[in-house]
Amino acid sequence: MSNAHHTLATPVPTAELPVVRKIGPADLKYAMTRGAADFWAMPTHIVFLGLIYPVIGLVLARLVFGYDVLPLLFPLAAGFALVGPFAALGLYELSRRREAGLDTGWKRAFDVFRSPSFGAIAAVGALLLVLFFIWIGVADAIYVATFGYASAASMPDFLDQVLNTPEGMRLILVGNAVGFLFAVLALMISAVSFPLLLDRPVGPIVAILTSVRVVLANPLTMALWGVIVAGLLLIGSVPLFLGLAVIVPVLGHATWHLYRRAVGPAA
Repeated sequence: MSNAHHTLATPVPTAELPVVRKIGPADLKYAMTRGAADFWAMPTHIVFLGLIYPVIGLVLARLVFGYDVLPLLFPLAAGFALVGPFAALGLYELSRRREAGLDTGWKRAFDVFRSPSFGAIAAVGALLLVLFFIWIGVADAIYVATFGYASAASMPDFLDQVLNTPEGMRLILVGNAVGFLFAVLALMISAVSFPLLLDRPVGPIVAILTSVRVVLANPLTMALWGVIVAGLLLIGSVPLFLGLAVIVPVLGHATWHLYRRAVGPAA
């Protein structure tokens, strides 16, 4: 690949983009199976990394309760998934190393900071962070447009307001519809972009274009993948986010193997 691919402004010839494959539900099953196998093969340090998620989740929940901004609790939890692919970089690296027969000690997860493509990785990560903050702003604006600026007195009061009023139903419908659009955009940007950047010396444009092409070439399969990810994250979040200590590592490893199925090998 040319060094010009490492700049955001340089056009990318189609012929030089990675080959995108057609995948199906069987490939998703394969990726999840291999992701679970990676988790069990490297449980100690993987759980250590995965615990970052429930800790951050609990901190976010505490901040929300502490500052009486309950309406942002769900958008924060949902938006957390938007930046999850970037936060799972260490998991991709460990799966890559295990696949190659290299050392998979937990410190190797931080080798991503020494990757030749780390600048491009940071650029795509920054894009997801911008998307996350825009989502939080939009979600807050939707709540204010629905209920005004008055804060809920307590969690029971907030839940009653959302679940038992016409305004609450409208908030759920509009919020979920807008959140779905953000989720689709994040999926298109990050479905395989980070594993690709770790695997090959490409730039952010090539990585994002490849990720978009994977989604467009496999719309139903990638939609199913998005449902699987969202469902598992929801299940893992219910018991005070603690389930994410297992769910997130498995999904992180599975994403690496999904990338391997969806993108052809380098020439």
